[in-house]
Amino acid sequence: MDPRTTLRLLPWLSPDGKPCFLAEAAEGGYLSRLADETEARQLAEGLDVLVRARRLLEDPLSPNVEVRYTVIRLSECLADVLRVAESRGHRVPRAHAVDDPRGRSTRPGQ
Repeated sequence: MDPRTTLRLLPWLSPDGKPCFLAEAAEGGYLSRLADETEARQLAEGLDVLVRARRLLEDPLSPNVEVRYTVIRLSECLADVLRVAESRGHRVPRAHAVDDPRGRSTRPGQ
């Protein structure tokens, strides 16, 4: 693999719980499309769980077991969404400097 090849963090873990990566050269390939579809499904599921959780939490008489289950699902969805955000963040081209209207430098590391 070329040392300049970037790796894409995939939206799933290996069977032993470790992150999976894909060489960006494979963009547009089967695994890349599968990762895109998985990310979209994870984000949609996260939104669905959030909507259901808000409804559940609006009811002060919601049973503890339902609230607990909802928190478990929310934590799973949050982990998925954070992995998607990290993966997409690594793929966003970084600007060398951005003009800050307050006159501060926004270069990385400053």
